[in-house]
Amino acid sequence: VQLQASGGGSVQPGESLRLSCVASGLTFRRYVMGWFRQAPGKERELVARISSSGSTNSADSVKGRFTISRDNAKNTVYLQMASLKPEDTAVYYCRAGPPGPVYWGQGTLVTVSS
Repeated sequence: VQLQASGGGSVQPGESLRLSCVASGLTFRRYVMGWFRQAPGKERELVARISSSGSTNSADSVKGRFTISRDNAKNTVYLQMASLKPEDTAVYYCRAGPPGPVYWGQGTLVTVSS
């Protein structure tokens, strides 16, 4: 199983980014997919996740700003991030699972700074 995340970068506060995570080696449509992030000196935290049926939930800190979506035909999960804040600075990881074992991508760095 491989999860390839991309789309990170350096932006100014208020700007937007879209992260993508392409999965291979698993039956993508069956998996809960999630985005997590880890800021320097902090624990990894859930940002948003989407079930196999498309239902979503997200952290309170990103509600109304971030949107998770998936394209099962492309084995891809997205995280559309708007109105970015400096506190959103972190390495963002995608995760596949459950069901079964959990798989992690390699992470993509998002830096929000003026």
